[in-house]
Amino acid sequence: MSNRHCLLAAGIFGALGILMGAFGAHALDPLLAALDVPEGDFARRGEILEIGSRYQIYHAVALLGLAALMDRRSNAWLSRAALLWVAGTVLFSGSLYGIVFAGINALGAITPLGGLTLIAGWVLAGLAAVNGDGRNEDGI
Repeated sequence: MSNRHCLLAAGIFGALGILMGAFGAHALDPLLAALDVPEGDFARRGEILEIGSRYQIYHAVALLGLAALMDRRSNAWLSRAALLWVAGTVLFSGSLYGIVFAGINALGAITPLGGLTLIAGWVLAGLAAVNGDGRNEDGI
């Protein structure tokens, strides 16, 4: 994954993360009521939405930092870390959004896989410091 792709993912994740947070604060309850979700589930679904958007924003910011680092010191470890963060965010936050909006509680089985993918990305980002050659993609 290139630094340009990291920036693109960061922009998309950041914008959607803020959008989801704002939606949760201002429009989730009326939507859930319109979907005939039991009122007792509103608070829990709001918490789930907040967790998904929070982790999405965390990784949008992390991708911004990684893109800046890749611009100066690109290597395979950083590229793989970025790819895992993108995949992990889609799996983690996406599964939580599916629970909130579609009521598909079975998606909760995917959430830990997303979390593990995010963790693996952080491990690879750390390994870049140990195993990276410090050169950019042109070998300079």
